[in-house]
Amino acid sequence: MAFDFSIFNNESATKSHLDEIFVDWLVNEYAVDMLLHHEKLWSYYRNDMQEITPIGAGQQEISESARPYRQSQEYGLPGRITGMNYSFYGGILSGSQIRGIRRKEVVIENDIAWRIDTLVDFLFGKKIHIRSKAKDKQRADQIQNILNTVLDANGGSNFFQQLALLGSIYGFVDVILRGSDYLTSMDISGSSNHQGGFVAIKPEKFDEVLAKVKNINLEAIEAPRSLPILDENNYQKINFYIQHYWQQHNQIENSEQLANIVNHRGRRISRQKETHNVEVIGPKHWQRYQDAELVAEGDNPLGFIPVVHIQNMPLPSHYEGQSDVEPLIPLQDELNTRLSDRANRITFQSFKMYLGKGIEGFEDRVVSPGRMWSTENPEATIEEFGGEAGSPSEGAHIQQIREAMEKASGVASVAAGILKGRIGNLTSAVALKLTLMGVLAKTERKRKSYGKGIADICRMVLEVLDKTGIYPNQLREREVEIHWPNPLPENMQEKLQEAQLKKELGISQEQILKELGY
Repeated sequence: MAFDFSIFNNESATKSHLDEIFVDWLVNEYAVDMLLHHEKLWSYYRNDMQEITPIGAGQQEISESARPYRQSQEYGLPGRITGMNYSFYGGILSGSQIRGIRRKEVVIENDIAWRIDTLVDFLFGKKIHIRSKAKDKQRADQIQNILNTVLDANGGSNFFQQLALLGSIYGFVDVILRGSDYLTSMDISGSSNHQGGFVAIKPEKFDEVLAKVKNINLEAIEAPRSLPILDENNYQKINFYIQHYWQQHNQIENSEQLANIVNHRGRRISRQKETHNVEVIGPKHWQRYQDAELVAEGDNPLGFIPVVHIQNMPLPSHYEGQSDVEPLIPLQDELNTRLSDRANRITFQSFKMYLGKGIEGFEDRVVSPGRMWSTENPEATIEEFGGEAGSPSEGAHIQQIREAMEKASGVASVAAGILKGRIGNLTSAVALKLTLMGVLAKTERKRKSYGKGIADICRMVLEVLDKTGIYPNQLREREVEIHWPNPLPENMQEKLQEAQLKKELGISQEQILKELGY
């Protein structure tokens, strides 16, 4: 790809240098390995389903008990079950068939997905409240109104759940104030270095501000698209932010390579047109490349890179955070292997089978009540075998795998509503908290990282509004505090009685209302 970064490197105020050869290596080599890794994490969460083409049509040999589809988590099953070999980076479609081994009955129980969904529900299942820390009450109310308007315009609670889901799968998520076209249209009339204070804007003018802030677009950038160039001396600082992705267009690919290719129905093969996009954002300028050609560039009037980085859980000295999916993959593979083995054993033993010796045409005879067989061979025998047989060690092993997944993920089955025999232990709020200690502790850790990310998003939005002159504000007015609701079910009557007692003790009404979520 022919990059030309002279627009970035000619700026005298730019301390960091953007190397074309290094970025080309990032996009064409490093990003490929990272993409395969991230796709594996997503596939273990999503567990997509694909149809199987029988070997007669050119694909795979299957047995009588095999199902006509395969799932992404089959990647981790041994070849004796799937009949396929997969390379470390190979996906379902790139596996090779093992000669002489037929595909058996495959059982996939996706224990990863419901645990990830439970963590997201505990973190953002209830609405959070953002409160401005500005000293002037009218200004604080307006800033809160602005931030709520921006967040609601970008999805509100759904936006936060999207951040939590992407972060939980990949280990981190980036939020960008999107996009280049919007940045170029900004009218920079404000300043971020105000010395004086501001008064609250009149209601009729403030309605115009709210109408403008709805155009601010906050986009969650998933890990496969993200290629940040970090400061060599500080891994927490982004010098340049690069995105690379395939963009689908509403037209058919017009390629000479596809012109003479037909499918099995005799029709010419066609597909949707796609282009490979690379976007580079610096503190002063930005560029966009499409299929190795520069299609747009311009100045960044903000003076900073409008990106907020959120780690799922802190991972020291790493840009990426800790993924909730990755440590569960080996246990998920072991669980699916044992479930598949058990299914094949049960299938084999669920029916009575008969071995006939010395009886002519025995294989053609029907086994049913009232049937009689005769033979002149005095040594003829019929042996019965099969039938269900218990395997306590197998059941204990599967249960231990599930318990290991609970320890690794911190999410117990009771968090998903599976009470089993624990209903007698949940008669008090303390007992419930002890039972859910793992998921509550993990949720509290995530609140620190995601809370900091949300506060950074709010600061970024207010700084953009200040620089554009839409809503001038000071640096100290951009601080916010986040109030998280209790993820556990609550008795509202008990909460109100507790609030009444706190009021009698002299606690301010404002503090009490904050704790109640108002």
